[in-house]
Amino acid sequence: MVCTPGGPSRLLQEARQAVTGRAALLVIGTLVLQLGFIASYIGAFHHPVPKDISLGVVAPRQISGQLVDKLRGLPGDPLDPRPVRDAPEARRQIGERDLDAALVVDPRGTTDTLLTAGGAGASLAQAAEAVVTRAEKAEGRTLRVIDTAPAASGDARGLTSFYLVVGWCVGGYLCAAILAISAGARPANLHRAVIRLGAIACYAVCAGLLGAVIAGPVLDALPGSLAALWGLGALVVFAVGALTLALQGLAGVVGIGLAIGLVVVLGNPSAGGAYPYPLLPPFWRAIGPALPPGAGTWSARSVAYFDGNALTGPLLVLSAWAVAGAVVALVCAAVRGPRSPADW
Repeated sequence: MVCTPGGPSRLLQEARQAVTGRAALLVIGTLVLQLGFIASYIGAFHHPVPKDISLGVVAPRQISGQLVDKLRGLPGDPLDPRPVRDAPEARRQIGERDLDAALVVDPRGTTDTLLTAGGAGASLAQAAEAVVTRAEKAEGRTLRVIDTAPAASGDARGLTSFYLVVGWCVGGYLCAAILAISAGARPANLHRAVIRLGAIACYAVCAGLLGAVIAGPVLDALPGSLAALWGLGALVVFAVGALTLALQGLAGVVGIGLAIGLVVVLGNPSAGGAYPYPLLPPFWRAIGPALPPGAGTWSARSVAYFDGNALTGPLLVLSAWAVAGAVVALVCAAVRGPRSPADW
């Protein structure tokens, strides 16, 4: 048997040189990120249950209140019903994204109508249909379904908006990460930070346009204004890129992992893509609208299928991330002060 000179101590020394303490900490951080990814996605998607689907109820005045109370009392609270004056008003509220669906009762027959919006997510429309169908069946009534905002033929299950926004988010944090890898996680001075933000802004404009073109004219997967989608894409990419730069300024290269944790691990499963908010567990439903993927997905669907309605809140969320990220990145660079060229 041939022994290595120095024996186990030599091997231990080589192992320490090959895997530094800093590298070991980064590997542990990667493991935490990986386990968080698994837990977050499975936790959000493993058991979708409808909760508080906003449902308009159009019914004669003498039965409207009783019907709303009966629907509100369904086990598990799957519906959040509210009376609506008539069918045109229900369609308007669905189009403005104030309602997820609407039940229109026929007082002269036994077949009622459910108005849905497939463009807001096929799983949400199907969940509303399933819940209302069971309630109607219990009353000896039947249901027909009309999709008032159907997803485009190339938009399978209304997921194109979600995947488009995920792609924009990936581009945002990868662009910032590449800048960190190529020239140091923390910019050497304020001037360099401004240049990095400018580079991300230019990248965001190009990425927003090309993503919108691919989803729209090239693949015919998403309708809506190309200019509006372009602007949305640029904002999403810049917001995520600025957020990543800010976290890098605060935590160095670890900031890249923090950005992935916030945007990918927490943001993507809570974005309302595969399962819109009423089908998500409480934690993911609560955080989704406040994170870039959720705000972006909601906005893209509004542009594509709802004439740009209900955009103010999500755009403010994206703008807040963009402004806060840029400010924190600049402040970190200013506080850090000039460094030697080796730090650049």
